[in-house]
Amino acid sequence: MSESKTTAVQPPPADGATAAAAPRPNPVRTWLGGSAGRNLGLVVALLLLCVVGTVTSGERFLNVDNLLTILRYASITGVICVGMTFVITAGGIDLSVGSVMGLCTVVASLTAVQRSAEDTSWLLMVVVALAVGMFAGLINGVIIAYGNVVAFIATLAMLVAARGAAELISGRRTQIVIERDFLAVMRSNFLGVPLLIWIFVLVAAAGWFLLNRTTFGRRTVAIGGNLEAARLAGIKVKRHIVLLYVLSGTTVGIAGIMMMGRTTAGTSTHGLLFELDVIAAVVVGGTLLVGGRGTIVGTVLGVLLFSILINVFTQNNLDTSVQQVAKGAIIVVAVLLQQRFAVRGNRRKGAL
Repeated sequence: MSESKTTAVQPPPADGATAAAAPRPNPVRTWLGGSAGRNLGLVVALLLLCVVGTVTSGERFLNVDNLLTILRYASITGVICVGMTFVITAGGIDLSVGSVMGLCTVVASLTAVQRSAEDTSWLLMVVVALAVGMFAGLINGVIIAYGNVVAFIATLAMLVAARGAAELISGRRTQIVIERDFLAVMRSNFLGVPLLIWIFVLVAAAGWFLLNRTTFGRRTVAIGGNLEAARLAGIKVKRHIVLLYVLSGTTVGIAGIMMMGRTTAGTSTHGLLFELDVIAAVVVGGTLLVGGRGTIVGTVLGVLLFSILINVFTQNNLDTSVQQVAKGAIIVVAVLLQQRFAVRGNRRKGAL
């Protein structure tokens, strides 16, 4: 009589056992692969540039006046970069920032505006510059969101139109800012630091809070990550896009005010090719060109990186063409690194 053999069926492993068997991610790699790691890379690059500047220029580079010059140069571009970070994070682009800034300085420095400012307050010039920037941003946003025009084309049209309008209004002449109170305020110092730098710090801090600690910032990231999913989630995408370009125009208006205070002039040539420097700094800072990820801290570091690079080149009397080559190389490396991080991020999502 044969014995019947029973095969023991092993029970499925518990969830805890499965989790224990799975390899745990290396916390150091996770940290380095995140925003903190990317910002650390930018900090290292900044330190290396400072070392190069110290070795090649000595005390001239480390001089307090030179360091303030670096920050002052970075402040105007940096303010525009804050607004551009929001636009690119949402998957857009704004090529008109340089031309709109020139238009802001021209309109705010008109003789009629300056005379009215003398009779009332220098703040009138500030309001006019901000209004011009916001209006240009509103036009961009409406055309893109409700006209369904690609952001590249819409803002390219504004780039041409704003520059042309500035030339027509000014007659292609430089308008001198003579409003004394305005110049006195814009050239003042606080705690030994020029006001222009403080404006940059305040705008960057406000931008960081808006992007990282508010619903507006979360919606911006959501739209850049997946526009259709954001719409289905109840976000009013078109209205939000308009607000983003108005925000960009506002930062351009602030930069125009700063430019007038620094140069004591309003001219259609202000902001020429600024859009290239702004986009480059934002991308190098770690904001994805395709949208879905933005970082104000990285943007600030990107602005400082280019500002220090230009200062080092200037201190050593190197040709401006070499500066452009170096800028181009940095941009290419930054984009390649972005693609690598994006691939890693997609692999991690697929593994979960």
